[in-house]
Amino acid sequence: MMRTRPLKVALLGCGVVGSEVARIMTTHADDLAARIGAPVELAGVAVRRPARVRAGIDQSLVTTDATALVKRGDIDVVVEVIGGIEPARTLITTAFEHGASVVSANKALLAQDGAALHAAAEEHDADLYYEAAVAGAIPLIRPLRESLAGDKVNRVLGIVNGTTNFILDKMDTTGAGYQEALDEATALGYAEADPTADVEGFDAAAKAAILAGIAFHTRVRLDDVYREGMAEVTAADFASAKEMGCTIKLLAICERAADGASVTARVHPAMIPLTHPLASVRGAYNAVFVESDASGQLMFYGPGAGGAPTASAVLGDLVAVCRNRLNGATGPGESAYTALPVSGMGEVVTRYHISLDVADKPGVLAQVATVFAEHGVSIDTVRQQGKDGEASLVVVTHRASDAALGGTVEALRNLDTVRGVASIMRVEGE
Repeated sequence: MMRTRPLKVALLGCGVVGSEVARIMTTHADDLAARIGAPVELAGVAVRRPARVRAGIDQSLVTTDATALVKRGDIDVVVEVIGGIEPARTLITTAFEHGASVVSANKALLAQDGAALHAAAEEHDADLYYEAAVAGAIPLIRPLRESLAGDKVNRVLGIVNGTTNFILDKMDTTGAGYQEALDEATALGYAEADPTADVEGFDAAAKAAILAGIAFHTRVRLDDVYREGMAEVTAADFASAKEMGCTIKLLAICERAADGASVTARVHPAMIPLTHPLASVRGAYNAVFVESDASGQLMFYGPGAGGAPTASAVLGDLVAVCRNRLNGATGPGESAYTALPVSGMGEVVTRYHISLDVADKPGVLAQVATVFAEHGVSIDTVRQQGKDGEASLVVVTHRASDAALGGTVEALRNLDTVRGVASIMRVEGE
């Protein structure tokens, strides 16, 4: 039997995502009520610019006083889609203090202060859900923390930023340079006017922190995530990747150490074999590959951004939280019981593709090979091309630690026959 008194929802932010949330709540009101067991009512919308026309939204609900809205006391769920650290953090904690549960899409805040927010939710017997914070419409967080709760996740490897995937895909398929591909992404609306958060990996790093924390039941903050941007990726890197049967993706990689005693989280460009499922992810799409003991290999794929896809994830959380409210219960909170240490990048072991500019004369290859051997880095393949006294030497290693590779490169730079290190790229997904 359906309850007639509606559950009241406060919406913080009414931009691209927020306006879609409001639209779906209105147009799908009957379906949402049937799924929840009670009607849901949009009780207020907090915005910065109230004069801006918002089609389909009752202007009497619009306010610039977000604090007063979350303090009302009759709000059941607060949906936060304003982003950033403040005032979002204060508004969310205030919502908990006044009896509301929270649905958020705020990856930056959750990556920085997720533990404190979870603690505040638990203290006030409230829910904190955030499926929309990672990979847009793709169901990922709930499967990790609920569907795979009985399994042991060992690795999460994914493309979690559509802008960077669009740019790299264009460079791969058309031969465009980085700036040319970025300009096209901006013209099509895939890239912001200031693309720094995307192309320098900040966006993906925040998502990696969230995924690692859930997958490994340990606290991983944004500062724990190694981050490397993609602005230095060149057409020559793609040419080398193709020769190896690979392409290049900006990957978020979260791993449990082989001995299970620590975890790592990192974001950087990497070569990935064309045979790997992630290699075929095109355009602005996202995909995440999960490896676990019992389930084996799972892949989650779909649109990772945009108003409607992200709103879909928000509404899914809203339905779950509203059901919990009706049942007088809360869903799963933070699971950080393992308290595993987060190792630095130096502990990461993977393969490497190194391109060197060297003198084209006898003995160079032997000198380079000796440096690799002295640092305990085993060489898989070597390719050398040269003329007119200059040469390009491409070395692909077997698996080695980042620390060992770093020492190797430093020693190579000191060789008189090495003119420079043109590029270094990790090889993942093998």
